[in-house]
Amino acid sequence: MSRKLVRPRQGRMLAGVCAGLAQRFGMSAGMIRLLFLLSLLLPGTQVIVYLVLWILMPNEDAYARY
Repeated sequence: MSRKLVRPRQGRMLAGVCAGLAQRFGMSAGMIRLLFLLSLLLPGTQVIVYLVLWILMPNEDAYARY
């Protein structure tokens, strides 16, 4: 079974982006969230990337129909 990049219904905190990335890459959601929070200490476009992923990543429900 291939892992798709989707925002899961379970394990969300805000939009489910970190939980979806964790599922896709086989990591814990807590680790992805921690890495994201630590990345906020560096200059960059992390928040914009998060918002773009929120918009582009489909909900898990979108794939349940197929």
